[in-house]
Amino acid sequence: MLGAIIGDIIGSIYEWNNIKTKEFPLFREDCAFTDDTVMTVATADAIMNGGKTDDFIDAYKKWGRLYPNAGYGGKFRRWICSEDREPYNSWGNGSAMRVSPCAWILNCKLYARTGMLPEREIAKLSAEVTHNHPEGIKGALAVTDAIFMCRFYSDGYGDDVGNPINERYTLNEYKMQIKRHIEKEYGYNLSQTLDKIRPTYFFDVSCQGSVPQAIVAFLESTDFEDAIRNAISLGGDSDTLAAITGSIAEAAYDIPDKIKEKSLSFLDKPLIEVYERWTEFIRSH
Repeated sequence: MLGAIIGDIIGSIYEWNNIKTKEFPLFREDCAFTDDTVMTVATADAIMNGGKTDDFIDAYKKWGRLYPNAGYGGKFRRWICSEDREPYNSWGNGSAMRVSPCAWILNCKLYARTGMLPEREIAKLSAEVTHNHPEGIKGALAVTDAIFMCRFYSDGYGDDVGNPINERYTLNEYKMQIKRHIEKEYGYNLSQTLDKIRPTYFFDVSCQGSVPQAIVAFLESTDFEDAIRNAISLGGDSDTLAAITGSIAEAAYDIPDKIKEKSLSFLDKPLIEVYERWTEFIRSH
């Protein structure tokens, strides 16, 4: 979850002031958390409250109303403020930027034993309470799979799965496994490099127009900070791109303590409280 929050905070000042370079101050005084952070925290809260459909609806409405000016899209804002509990067929990238907690409760050991990805129904539920368009659900599931597979390979679970020489997968090897899976399962094109994407990329809030780019930003990265810089350098919906990329990068790399501490300093007490509960929840899960 923290990777998404960090990406959101760092990217917050570039959403409407795009940059096309990786050279920028990582944190500025005018950085702030946005709806991406609020809804990621809401997803974690919903999971800890049971992870059922009503839990997600209740959490998104509760946290959205607590932070009404966090920067929501128009349809989502109206949904938050209404008594309507039905989805509205969104294909926006909100489903993908908030989904990361769902990937952290999936069982890596089960995948190691069976070679089959665990059921991702909770990620689907987190999306479809609002984003029930096929592209909205697909974006959330693709990010979930990328995070889960990073956890699986970076923790060494994949060493005996499809690896005949029984040696630890390198970072590039498990990135290739993730790339092949996402392309096959979801049909995203992950073969374009950042250098090819960057010059013509523009503001795009759809899952189909931002999730593949955010995943490529991770695939080309060398560490957590580099992943965030890659995502922001594309321009476009910078905070959300960086939130998605950061959520994946968190599972692949250690987040440097200085970055972690600085990002948490931007959060207020209610958000910190959920983050701390979530940290304990994951440790005991």
